[in-house]
Amino acid sequence: MRPVIWLIGGTSEGRRLLKDLADLPVQLYVSVATAYGASLIEPQANATIMAKRYNLEEMVAFLQDHRPAYVIDATHPYATVVTATVQKACAQEHTSYIRLLRPTVGDESQYIAVHDFAEAVELLNHVEGNVFLTTGSKNLPDFTYVKNYQDRIALRILPMQASLGKALELGYKPANIVCMQGPFSKELNICMLKKYRSAFMVTKDSGEAGGFLEKVAAATEAGAALIVIGRAAQESGSAYGEVVYKLRNEFLVAK
Repeated sequence: MRPVIWLIGGTSEGRRLLKDLADLPVQLYVSVATAYGASLIEPQANATIMAKRYNLEEMVAFLQDHRPAYVIDATHPYATVVTATVQKACAQEHTSYIRLLRPTVGDESQYIAVHDFAEAVELLNHVEGNVFLTTGSKNLPDFTYVKNYQDRIALRILPMQASLGKALELGYKPANIVCMQGPFSKELNICMLKKYRSAFMVTKDSGEAGGFLEKVAAATEAGAALIVIGRAAQESGSAYGEVVYKLRNEFLVAK
């Protein structure tokens, strides 16, 4: 029976890792939160894709049923609740856990750093000008507290019915909603900033894989101030190359 690896997260580096493990003699289970996330993953022989959000009890049950050799947490750096739940489940079942880190990039002198979404909202309420919001749909309710948000804020979210429905229900104008899958080039970011006459661009420290450097460059060239919401805390874990080396060294059959 093949050893099992459970890969959690539909991030770009998670999808890349899946490909890099395609030739290993293991059974990969890959968890993503939505059917849309599952559609972005290319099928491969040793992988089973599961589009499902797991709570703690369900994670524990999965660990008990499949007894994976490793659980690899490749969730987004801001998905802190998911990461905490995975860690708790693995600790409870004494399962080996690997956190795949997404390194931070960029020069803090190039942007305005804030600690959280509330601080970003507070800042925007003390300045004038349009805002291009690129933080995803989860925290759209926070930005409804920005003064004149319906006129000032244009936003970019994933092309998912639930995300669009949420934005519309919160009162964001249809003309100010962009539904696209990233990451995006510098040039496309510049076009969007200019289209919406944005004085500010709000984003998260999503790292190189999340197109962060392209946003920095675009904001600079378009003359928009970049507001970056920092990560909750400095994580410990393993870099991408370390994870690939460890798994290939352990499971790859010698030829």
